[in-house]
Amino acid sequence: MKKSLAIILLLVAAMTALATEVPSGKPEASVDLATAEGAALVGAKWKFSDTRIVEVDFRAAGADNQPTGAPVKTYDYTPKAGGADFDDSSWEAVAATDLARRRGNGRISFVWYRVSITVPENVNGFGTAGSTLVFETALDDYAEIWVNGEITRSLGQQGGSVVSGWNAPNRLVIGRGVRPGQKIQLAIFGMNGPISNPPTNFVWIREAKLEFYKGDAGPVAITPSEVNVEVVRNDPGIDRIVGPNPKVFKLAEGFKFTEGPVWTGDGLLFSDPNANTIYKYSKDGELSVFRSPSGYSGSDIAEYGQPGSNGLTLAPDGALVVNQHGNRRIVRLGKDGKETVVADRYEGKRLNSPNDLVYRSDGTLYFTDPPFGLPKFFNDPRKELKFSGVYAVRDGKVRLLTDEFTGPNGIAFSPDEKYLYVGNWDDNKKTVYRYEVEPDGGLRNGTLFFDFTGFTGGDAIDGIKVDVEGNVYVSAPGGLQIVSPSGKLLGTIVTPQHVHNMAWGDDGKTLYLCARTGLYKIRLGVGGKQV
Repeated sequence: MKKSLAIILLLVAAMTALATEVPSGKPEASVDLATAEGAALVGAKWKFSDTRIVEVDFRAAGADNQPTGAPVKTYDYTPKAGGADFDDSSWEAVAATDLARRRGNGRISFVWYRVSITVPENVNGFGTAGSTLVFETALDDYAEIWVNGEITRSLGQQGGSVVSGWNAPNRLVIGRGVRPGQKIQLAIFGMNGPISNPPTNFVWIREAKLEFYKGDAGPVAITPSEVNVEVVRNDPGIDRIVGPNPKVFKLAEGFKFTEGPVWTGDGLLFSDPNANTIYKYSKDGELSVFRSPSGYSGSDIAEYGQPGSNGLTLAPDGALVVNQHGNRRIVRLGKDGKETVVADRYEGKRLNSPNDLVYRSDGTLYFTDPPFGLPKFFNDPRKELKFSGVYAVRDGKVRLLTDEFTGPNGIAFSPDEKYLYVGNWDDNKKTVYRYEVEPDGGLRNGTLFFDFTGFTGGDAIDGIKVDVEGNVYVSAPGGLQIVSPSGKLLGTIVTPQHVHNMAWGDDGKTLYLCARTGLYKIRLGVGGKQV
């Protein structure tokens, strides 16, 4: 009885928390996407496709209750059109005024609608900048909603991104702190129902509208919600790391750009360099501002795209050490919050904008210094060094280790600290190099560890982390790439938003993911060092 009551209370709490995350009441402005005028205002062009049920290979439940048992046949559907970059160019175009037309083939029928909207500057006199944007739709009979390639769901959830009920509306936040010109991709999966008694009717959209509310004070923690994840398995070695039924949970949203996470023991600290802020996500799931401004407070801050902090780490004594983009330096924070400069110059010239950093166990600090924090990057007149360096700081002295990278970025040690991995953010050379580390802190014998240049994806190399077995996790084109110590690609974790940096947390097997505007986590079979 007590267990049943606890489950009920948990469900009620989850549903209540979910409800508070979606604004209610009268919006400041709304747009009817089922009218020609409304669709034109946001550039909405509706597309439609039917689906097919197909037979696929799968595995029965094993002793672990996961799909690890004997091979079986089951059913799936095609196309899988929830992804933000799915190509729907060949689909049927649907006029906004024609959404009520019956579609699908009746009985057991599943369909897709896709539409991309662009946030306008003004809706009926309301300036949209900074507002919270809600999408509401009702389908006959059920619907699920994907936003920018992501579908979230949490324990006890009814509605929002998942099925709400019989002909009931789905209502969910699709943007926080939105800006004019911002594009948002929506994919709506429609279903006939009831599923157990396929009806003789068809699928159609009863309503579809956007509602603008005055913006929240900032990003928010949400009820931890499972999101879609794809794992590309290139080598059997990936199976020990990522199990057969992986779960990625979204924890917070509404950031400008998440970066530089570090686990402190009582929670996660991470940067939003675009917002000039360090946030804390506590073990209890609460989000708060830890430090603002985090990287720059100059009068010309409006010129900067990423003035704030980027990489964060802990010194051997537990002090927080921060890469400050705008201030172009690395600082150590005391318990009183005062900053002590760790490094700001090399041979009398100011650093570019320190990006990522890691400590060796003897207290030597290694960091990368591309110009990405400067307003005009490589061509910025503020830039004093002619190169982008990888450095070490030991006994207060800044030492240049190599200047061979265009945009040195992610940096990490092998578990035994014999090797140092350095990634390169360069559209023409998306590479990770590995160096032998000398006792005095120097590097030698740098060799190409892995070349991602030919991989599909717009990003280059960002954050790098290593697990206790020496496998290397790289933010690279295509997703979070996992490479064995021998340089073999084991597999790729593909999340809705591209992962830019990571940190081990909790008991060491949870990998926190900073992915563009959100914070996520995934539980893995192999853990890593919590810095």
